[in-house]
Amino acid sequence: MTHITRRTLTHTWTRTLAGLFALSAVCMALPLSAQADTYPSKPITLVVPNPPGGLVDTSARLVSDPLARLTGQSVVVDNKPGGSGNLAYSLVARSPKDGYTVLVSYSGYHIANPILMDKLPWDLKDLTPVGLITVATNVIAVHPSVPANNLKEFIAWAKQNPGKVNYASQGNGSVSHIGTEIFKQQTGIDMTHVPYKGSGQAIQDVLAGQVQVFITTPPSVMGHVQSGKLKALAVTGKTRHPQLPQVPTAAEAGLSGFELESWVALYVASGTPKDVVQKLSADVKRSMELPETKQRADAAGVEVRYLSPENTTKLLERDTASWAKAIKAGNIKSD
Repeated sequence: MTHITRRTLTHTWTRTLAGLFALSAVCMALPLSAQADTYPSKPITLVVPNPPGGLVDTSARLVSDPLARLTGQSVVVDNKPGGSGNLAYSLVARSPKDGYTVLVSYSGYHIANPILMDKLPWDLKDLTPVGLITVATNVIAVHPSVPANNLKEFIAWAKQNPGKVNYASQGNGSVSHIGTEIFKQQTGIDMTHVPYKGSGQAIQDVLAGQVQVFITTPPSVMGHVQSGKLKALAVTGKTRHPQLPQVPTAAEAGLSGFELESWVALYVASGTPKDVVQKLSADVKRSMELPETKQRADAAGVEVRYLSPENTTKLLERDTASWAKAIKAGNIKSD
C-alpha cells in the first residue's frame, strides 16, 4: 500500500491550485480576445443627443445603414435629446465598455459643455473617440427684410444699428451661438442674442422676421434659401457648398479668416478594448467612403469627412482652444 505523506499531499494541492489559478487567468483573458475577434456579434446602438432631423441625426442615419450592411448586424439610431446633450453623453459614458453603445457626438455639446458648465454628469475622460464622420459648413442667413444683399453691406448696416439687430441660436453654448459671437468679435458689430431650443423654433422666427440673422448649418436653411424665403450672404467653410453654389465663402465675400464648421464624431465609453475601437473605426471609415453615402450626404447638405481616433482628438483640442477664447471674450454663460 502506497504511503502518502503530509508533505506529498501539500505539494500536490499546491500544484493543483496553481494550475487552477493559471486556467482561471486564461479563461478571464479569453472574453476580451474573443470579443475583439468576433465584434460585432449583436446590434449596435447609435445614441443621438438631438431630436430627429438636423445635422447630428442626419449624420447618424448616414452611417447606420452602410455600417449595418458591412457588419451584418443591426445598427439602431436612438434619439436621446435633453439636458443640452448631457443625457446622451452620460448614458454612453456609463454604458458597458464593449463598443455596442456609441455616442454620435456634436461639436457644440462636446466642446462647449465642459467649458460652460461647472458640474457635468460625464467627463471628457469618460469617452474615447472612434472617429469623425461628417462636418457641415455654416450659412450666414438673413430675413429678406434686411437691407443687405451681400456680407459687406450687412456688416455696414449692422454697425449703423448697434444692439438693434437680433440673431438666433440653437441655445446657449451651441455652435450657432459661439460662432456668431466669433463673427461679432471679428467684425466689431453689436447684435442681440435670442436663444432657442433647437433649430426648428429658431427658423420659424427668422422666417417670420422676428429675428433677422441666423448662422447655422445648411440642412436647417438650405430649402428656405433656395425658395427665396431667406437670403444667404456667405458660407463659412473653405469652399462653396455644392447645394448652394451661388453663395460665396466668407473669404470671397470680404471677411477673411472667419471659418466655422460643425462636426459630428463617434465615441464609446473609455475602457472599451482598443481592438474593438479600431475594428469599429475601420468599419465606419469603409461605410463613409461608399459612393452612395457621399451622394446621400451631398443631398442633405453635409460633407463626409472621416478622421481617425487620434486626429479626432487633435480636432477637439484645436476647437476647444478657439472656443474657450471666444467664450471668455464674449462673457458667455450657460443657462
